[in-house]
Amino acid sequence: MTKVQTRSQVGHRVVIVGGGVFGCTAALTLQSRGWSVSIVNPGTPPHEDASSTDVSKVVRMDYGSDIFYHELGEIAIEGWKSWNRDWQQPLYHEDGFLILSRGQMKLGGYEHENRKVLEQRGYNTERLTANRYPAWDFSEYPDGYYNPHGGWVESGRVMERLVQLCKASGVQFYSGQMDQLRSKGSRISGVLTNNGDIITGDIVVVAAGAWTPTLLPWLSGVLWSTGQPVLHFLPENPDLFRAEHFPPWSADISNSGWYGFPALADGRVKVAHHGQGIRIHPEARETVDANHEVRTRKFLNSAIPALSDAPIAYRRTCMYCDTFDGNFLIGHDPDREGLVVAAGGSGHAFKFAPVLGEIVADTVEQQHNQWGSRFAWREARAFGNEEARYTGQ
Repeated sequence: MTKVQTRSQVGHRVVIVGGGVFGCTAALTLQSRGWSVSIVNPGTPPHEDASSTDVSKVVRMDYGSDIFYHELGEIAIEGWKSWNRDWQQPLYHEDGFLILSRGQMKLGGYEHENRKVLEQRGYNTERLTANRYPAWDFSEYPDGYYNPHGGWVESGRVMERLVQLCKASGVQFYSGQMDQLRSKGSRISGVLTNNGDIITGDIVVVAAGAWTPTLLPWLSGVLWSTGQPVLHFLPENPDLFRAEHFPPWSADISNSGWYGFPALADGRVKVAHHGQGIRIHPEARETVDANHEVRTRKFLNSAIPALSDAPIAYRRTCMYCDTFDGNFLIGHDPDREGLVVAAGGSGHAFKFAPVLGEIVADTVEQQHNQWGSRFAWREARAFGNEEARYTGQ
């Protein structure tokens, strides 16, 4: 029989299950507010299978007609710039965002509404000029614009930095998986790990990304995990794909799912898909299948020919924790006192890392946050997605 050890801390104690972007940013903010914070994570984060752990994530304020996310994106971008100033090595690259339309941008379409909102809010965008982007064949994507206010982040390295900051601030890390929640009377009081440890807290925050629906199965109608295919290509001429003429991009994304990044330092070019994905447990995911490679090369052959025959250097199934409506879920469980859920990134949360911690911390403390109502606890009603999400596979 496994010996159970109890670990407790003095004062306001919060146990965070999950050391991803929700968990670490919340930990830093709560620790700064005087809480004693523990993070429970399988191994030292960042976990290699977590969606936060990747080479790159897009940073954009381009959210179609949804001004809420546009405004939140504005604040997040300023936060990334602030982190660049504070951190020894900048990890946010403001290379802009190239947004392409299949055919002319039309009223009501994602690309048109993006540009309209940006211009209404005083941002200058550059209408597509083909000679600036030599890697592209614009035959099928003849219209679009370039937004200089955005880019990408080195997400895996960001997570490494956040973990370092957590440790430096006094956050305690415990290696293990949550086996079950512990309760004292009607109140959640901590977690039992698969190592047999009981870690107690006044509040438990489950921020376990794609593992959250498994850990909290009563949320299966609100949250579920999906796998999304990612391929890294190694082109013959990587310089053709450097950021100055191949910035982060999306190609009719709401109708196709395609998006990608400039070449990394080692020459790899990441091409990913933002669709409905396949519902799957994160530990049961498989490698990207041959069918997806075929359709990716078909897209590349028509749009980015110099990549179409390039060898694949890396395959990854990126796990999303999806919500029924595409908005994050950050709230107190009304049926379990002391339990807070901070998950449901739905494939577009990482860009908001500089503001996520405040939102989660205010939720824990039940303080007003101007962004919090969009993510508050809710039952599944009208299903939907954020406007860039393709509704097919």
